[in-house]
Amino acid sequence: MYPTIGDLLGIRLPVSTHALFLGVALAVAALVFRAQARRLGQSDEAILYVVLGALLGGGVFMRLGTWLQHLDLRRNASLAEQWAYGNKSIIGGLFGAWLGVHIAKRVVGYRARTGDLFAPAVAAGMAVGRIGCLLTEQPGTPTGNSFGITLDAVTAARLGAPAGVPLHPSMLYEIAFHILAFCVLWFWLRHKPIPAGESFTLYIAAYGIFRFLVEFVRGNEVVWYDLTRVQLVLLATLPVLLTRIALLARRGELRALTQPGGIPAPEPVEAR
Repeated sequence: MYPTIGDLLGIRLPVSTHALFLGVALAVAALVFRAQARRLGQSDEAILYVVLGALLGGGVFMRLGTWLQHLDLRRNASLAEQWAYGNKSIIGGLFGAWLGVHIAKRVVGYRARTGDLFAPAVAAGMAVGRIGCLLTEQPGTPTGNSFGITLDAVTAARLGAPAGVPLHPSMLYEIAFHILAFCVLWFWLRHKPIPAGESFTLYIAAYGIFRFLVEFVRGNEVVWYDLTRVQLVLLATLPVLLTRIALLARRGELRALTQPGGIPAPEPVEAR
């Protein structure tokens, strides 16, 4: 694997591969967000505070999202140790960003729905950011055939993965999912008259289901009944999202998703 860009390019360049792709991912997400905000007419100054809330919340919970490893709190690292050395959690980051958005909106009094702004931006950013994960992190579990990523003994020992056997490229699966999600959100779902803000709900629910399934080949630690910590979190949160979607469908507000043919995009709303 390639911890630094120098390792990837075969030169002396001690720049973290993961950090570089994270920076590119944030830039891509910002460009998509700006384009979507202009299309929807939500480009007033207050939206900047909402974005700041998302960044702060996402950054904090991404780092602290894996803190609760044990029910016995004494066995967990301190919050300072977790912040300095803990693993990052995408699920925690998404939750933190969601929480940060709602807090920022409450503080500045911003009433417009923002889910439609964030959905394609998050999907695009995740697709790019996961490239850094693909190049630096443990691939996954053995595939059982010739397909997959094979690690040498040194890299396998460093990552805690099996050596010399093809492993599932689980990050590549995630990249493909987020690219597909972005295409659906940007080229198709934006032309469907679904309730404002609910495209983010649909995207996160779809990602939650996908992530629960892909966890079986991610190689993460199994903690309870063959399930990982991420899967346990998703078991608690996915029913909430799916219930919300079921209520929308029951009210007929998602009927347009099953109708053939394109539907004109909604008119931009006035900036508040």
